[in-house]
Amino acid sequence: MNQPLNYRNTSFITSAPDIRHLPQDVGVEIAFAGRSNAGKSSALNRLTDQKGLARTSKTPGRTQLINMFEVINGCNLIDLPGYGFAQVPLELKLKWQKALGEYLQRRECLQGLVVLMDIRHPMKDLDQQMINWAIESSLPVLVLLTKADKLKSGARKAQVLKIREMSKDFGGNVQVEAFSSLKGIGVDQVRRKLDEWYAPELERQRVLAADDSEVFNLPSAE
Repeated sequence: MNQPLNYRNTSFITSAPDIRHLPQDVGVEIAFAGRSNAGKSSALNRLTDQKGLARTSKTPGRTQLINMFEVINGCNLIDLPGYGFAQVPLELKLKWQKALGEYLQRRECLQGLVVLMDIRHPMKDLDQQMINWAIESSLPVLVLLTKADKLKSGARKAQVLKIREMSKDFGGNVQVEAFSSLKGIGVDQVRRKLDEWYAPELERQRVLAADDSEVFNLPSAE
């Protein structure tokens, strides 16, 4: 069994306007998606314990590019452009939507989708569309109900249970957790889920390394 990954070592790789400008489609990528005010950048910064890894802004819709971060070789995190854009020109909105759709439909190394939504305003139409798309593509989904610190403990638990029950209607692999970048709620659960999704790639690398080792240790011919 693989050891838990150290997400503090995560580093920025590149920003791309579309999939044609991303690195080679290999390894495992886990994408973070959500409305432009859902707190994706804050979540990524908290998960990696790096304040400035992903840019945050008080202006929703700041993330205009597909941002790639490397946790370890072959294991990447993707910060997708926010959807439900507020106060941006229609032309720019359509451009972002196209880039988002292309990535989700064509990126073969995408192995898991994290959908973030404000715990006080969950499961908007676009959130549900995103989850439905993932289920139709046989992708597992982790729903993070962000800003969980805004609710008291009882109300938070009730909301999580409500969304978990609602998620059963999607008919796929959907896990729902409360999350707070400010208070650290749910951070360990997210890291464990990411470890689970990255595990096949890490095992593949281990097997390849073992095979290479055997090749280099072949007995010499007599």
